[in-house]
Amino acid sequence: GRHVLVVDDVMTTGATLEACARSLLAAGAAEVSVAVLARAARWSVGLARG
Repeated sequence: GRHVLVVDDVMTTGATLEACARSLLAAGAAEVSVAVLARAARWSVGLARG
C-alpha cells in the first residue's frame, strides 16, 4: 500500500516504465510515480519524392 517512485535515466517509448508501474500496482503499491531525467527524441525524416 505504499507510494512508489520509479527513477529512470532515459525514456524512449515509455513501455518499460508502464510495465514496471503495472507490476508494482499488481504487487500492492497504492500509487506509482515516475521521474525521468531525459526523454529520447523521436525523429521523422520525410524524403522528397519527385
